[in-house]
Amino acid sequence: MKNNQYESKKKLIFGLEKNIFFAGLTSFLTDTSTKMVYCIMPLFLLSIGASKTTLSLIEGIAESTASVLKALSGLWSDKIGKNKPFMLIGYVMTAIVTPIYSIVITPIQVLYLRFIERIGKGIRTAPRDSLVAGSSQDGKMGKSFGFHKAMDNCGAIVGPLTAFLILLVFPADYKRVFFFAAIPALLGVLTIAVFIREAKRSKENLPRKIRLKDFSSRYYLFLAIVFIFTLGNSTDALLIVKAKDIGVNITYIPLVYLIFNAVSVLFAIPMGILSDRIGREKLIIFGYLIYAIVYYGFGRTSNNIIVITLFALYGLYSAATDGIQKALVSDLIDKDKKGTGLGIYNSLLGITLLPASLIAGILYDKVNSSVPFYFGASTAFFAAILMFVFYKRKPVDAQ
Repeated sequence: MKNNQYESKKKLIFGLEKNIFFAGLTSFLTDTSTKMVYCIMPLFLLSIGASKTTLSLIEGIAESTASVLKALSGLWSDKIGKNKPFMLIGYVMTAIVTPIYSIVITPIQVLYLRFIERIGKGIRTAPRDSLVAGSSQDGKMGKSFGFHKAMDNCGAIVGPLTAFLILLVFPADYKRVFFFAAIPALLGVLTIAVFIREAKRSKENLPRKIRLKDFSSRYYLFLAIVFIFTLGNSTDALLIVKAKDIGVNITYIPLVYLIFNAVSVLFAIPMGILSDRIGREKLIIFGYLIYAIVYYGFGRTSNNIIVITLFALYGLYSAATDGIQKALVSDLIDKDKKGTGLGIYNSLLGITLLPASLIAGILYDKVNSSVPFYFGASTAFFAAILMFVFYKRKPVDAQ
């Protein structure tokens, strides 16, 4: 048995290693909390005086300025051979911040809290992904990340649904939603503390020094493609605002967002398994093309039914890319450097969100509501072409 494999592989839960199952459960609980907050945050910000540009800027700053921590925490976890402490710290920060949203009164206060909460995500993300990779059985990396993505999105179903029910009983009472969102966040912390164990590595297998040149040219080429795609992948908050502007009732906005997550849950594990069989690149190309279609549709339509359909297709894009890209990154890096490699990848996503969200927000406010979606469709289509070239230049021994 390899040293970096989880030592209790024989004790499976629903066919999954215990670490992977409980990491998924933690993400389910935390995403239930964060998506209760996220699906109404754009509406809450607009209600306290924020513009679309301010809304996008808050998301971009919060994600980008904390994203460097994703690389640093991944590097540190590789150096010491431990992931759980970083996960605990990161999830605890989210659990603490969440109920405080219920007492804020200005957009700048939301920015401060979002920044702190994103620092928590920055600390936990790469070590968590490294734990999933290190706990996976050979040949099942796609399935493991697919399950984790599915559990993420299960929480993203329960969260908006819970927010909808609260708003149904207490219309426009956003602060009540924030207060109740703290409960699943706390349960997520308890799950880590009690059930997750390290994917142990012996000290002799820990890297003494990690340098940028330790990573392959294909790894950096893939990051360049991800950068181009992400430049047009602004905050999902604008999708929510677009749905509202088209005429979707505010009370039902969480349900529309729920459709996106439900589709992603249904397809995340099958897509992960399929990527183990046919290769990650083909599914990522498919996902980018679906994204281009969805964003072009958001730019063109003013019909509620079409908007709901586009949110469903957006879930298909998510299933075909989010977990699959992490699995591909894991394929492209050495086993003792997965935390660092995944951390750099996650940092790139977060850092690029600032210019992406700023561009989209300005285009939405200053030009019209369609242009940011056309921009996103264009960058996605270009990234799909580059990903096709990336696939065609795949080394023969890696096919």
